[in-house]
Amino acid sequence: MSAYVVMIRESLRDQDEFATYTTAARAARAGHPITPVIGYGEVTTLEGAPVDGILVNEFPTVQDALDWYHSPAYQAALPHRHAAADYRVLIVPGVEH
Repeated sequence: MSAYVVMIRESLRDQDEFATYTTAARAARAGHPITPVIGYGEVTTLEGAPVDGILVNEFPTVQDALDWYHSPAYQAALPHRHAAADYRVLIVPGVEH
């Protein structure tokens, strides 16, 4: 069953750190079965506090998502995201059709 990594950016503090993170995070996709689904487009908030941006990537399984997240390449990118912005990051299993 597919799994989705949902990255909710609450607020962006440092554009330069975010640019560094973005470059490193894109490179960290290599060798991982990632399908981008949502990429920081315009968000229309219907309920709750507004967010700054949302990124969603699809993986074949939860384990594939965990393997990517814990990979050395993504872990090297992660401090730049932490320095750049406040996030919530979740792994959510997909729904069988």
